[in-house]
Amino acid sequence: MWDPRFERWADVLVRYCLSLKEGDIFKIDVGGVEAQPLVEAVYRRALEVGAHPYVRVSPFDLGEIFYETASEAQLTFVFPHEEFEVDHVHALLTIWTPGNLRAGTAIDPARQAKAARAREALSRKWMEKVDRGEIRWTGTLFPTLTQAQESGMSLRRFREFVFHALHLNDPDPLAYWKEKGKAHARMVERLSSVRELHLLGEGTDLRVRVEGRKWISDDGRLNFPGGEVFTSPLEHATEGVVTFNLPSMYSGREVEGVRLVFEEGRVVKAEARKGEAFLREMLALDEGASRLGEFAIGTNENIQSYVGHTLFDEKIGGTVHMALGHAFPQAGGKNTSALHWDLVFDLRQGGELRADGEPILVDGVLKI
Repeated sequence: MWDPRFERWADVLVRYCLSLKEGDIFKIDVGGVEAQPLVEAVYRRALEVGAHPYVRVSPFDLGEIFYETASEAQLTFVFPHEEFEVDHVHALLTIWTPGNLRAGTAIDPARQAKAARAREALSRKWMEKVDRGEIRWTGTLFPTLTQAQESGMSLRRFREFVFHALHLNDPDPLAYWKEKGKAHARMVERLSSVRELHLLGEGTDLRVRVEGRKWISDDGRLNFPGGEVFTSPLEHATEGVVTFNLPSMYSGREVEGVRLVFEEGRVVKAEARKGEAFLREMLALDEGASRLGEFAIGTNENIQSYVGHTLFDEKIGGTVHMALGHAFPQAGGKNTSALHWDLVFDLRQGGELRADGEPILVDGVLKI
């Protein structure tokens, strides 16, 4: 169904998030035909600014067939055109259109891990070029019935939730996100001198060293919606235990009640109420998978409820999240991995984040 807010959405994506310009080779990667209204609006706007857009649609969930049927050679094969794209694309828009969110439940995690390891070099190349600004990337989510059901909403209500999170109901969404960038800049300035973060809460007493690392703002340019400031911790200096109190979806698997114990930056014990075998398989994916690549604070006050998709859940105002695996070189991070898995801790349920001993996020209320 058409909605005039799709035009606002496309305008912010093209002009602000991706800053498309004449001559850019622009790939639109979309998961399903449900997103056609947004794809059409983005495609038209990209042509208007002189870019060269092309669209790849992946409407079928073929993962289960692939992992059940593929030979060893097929499981580890990387297509040549993917290498070509990473060398030539100037901008990439990923539009998630969630289908069956449990499609990966029956897949052997060891085969998933093997395929991920085969793609590690390509994934790292994408990440590094995005990190260096050589490829402009933004991810956004088109509201689907499946994701609405996962979120406990009707499709109409979930669509309104998405528009609200993106600030597309504002008279000038672009102006809002520019102001958000200014607010984040003040947070980044305050956090830039912090040496250690201390997270406290139920089942949680974790110290994360961030001294000398750069804090980065996601004001809608990296993800849309934006709403976080983040950094990459020192690789060998995370100590303690954290028990994540929100579920997480990764690669078609839902994991709940994740409890991680860190020593000298590495996970030495991992437990989960649900999905523990998958969690451990991902932690063993490669050398960097068991270390933190990211620590972030969620700042999007228009997102107040868990919906089962990381794009929104990691931005909830009053939360923090940590990613296992690949770090951000532009933040000073050195950890490399084929994994980057965000896990969310909700301080609105009780908890405190301290920066060099000073409380900066208490029971979900930001103090800076």
